[in-house]
Amino acid sequence: MPSTANSIANNISEIKTLLKEIRYNSGQNEETVKLLAVSKGQSVEKMAAAWNAGICCFGENYLQEALAKMREINFEPEWHFIGPVQANKTRDIATHFSWVHTVDRLRIAKRLSAAREGLAPALNVCIQVNIDREASKSGVDPDNVEELAEQICELPGLRLRGLMIIPKARANPEARREPFRRARELLQRLKKRSPQLQCLDTLSMGMSGDLAAAVAEGATIVRIGTGIFGPRDYGKTP
Repeated sequence: MPSTANSIANNISEIKTLLKEIRYNSGQNEETVKLLAVSKGQSVEKMAAAWNAGICCFGENYLQEALAKMREINFEPEWHFIGPVQANKTRDIATHFSWVHTVDRLRIAKRLSAAREGLAPALNVCIQVNIDREASKSGVDPDNVEELAEQICELPGLRLRGLMIIPKARANPEARREPFRRARELLQRLKKRSPQLQCLDTLSMGMSGDLAAAVAEGATIVRIGTGIFGPRDYGKTP
């Protein structure tokens, strides 16, 4: 798959260049943005091509698909779980992933912590915030984030890193920045409210369609899938 590998490498190079330009224009340091390759529905061959092109972090939405890929690949990336967390899958998620971006309930956080205890290091987690209060989306209400954050900080198996959002689509470029700005301001308020929250350092936000807006507002992790790999093909995944 030389042509596919070259295409993936070119996509990654272009995205990294774009990240650098956005950060520079915003007066920020581009090195603080982590490029998370969303590999759901992508083959292990495409993932290997991305790895060879410098990608070290992969995001998966579905546990069974991820576990199959982990068994098949011959390299060791940092695995991020970015899909809904079901209670009966917390043990496997806590055991096999370094990050979970989608914690929105104390019950799930407790189960992840209990499964991770005894393993080093602690599991990095982000609170998923329903930033636009959409009934169709998961996530904690912005008004309830502080309480959940303080509760998670008490769990020994977890290390709370920050917030994750998926805003609703907006056509206007300036309007796209508004939910990301609110997420950044929410993180800043959290850091001022409690000493145990001062170390929060992560805003997981921004995908292919709103990458520029998210990075301009301070995203530290951007989640890019088809922009790196091209179309998904679930028939060829493990």
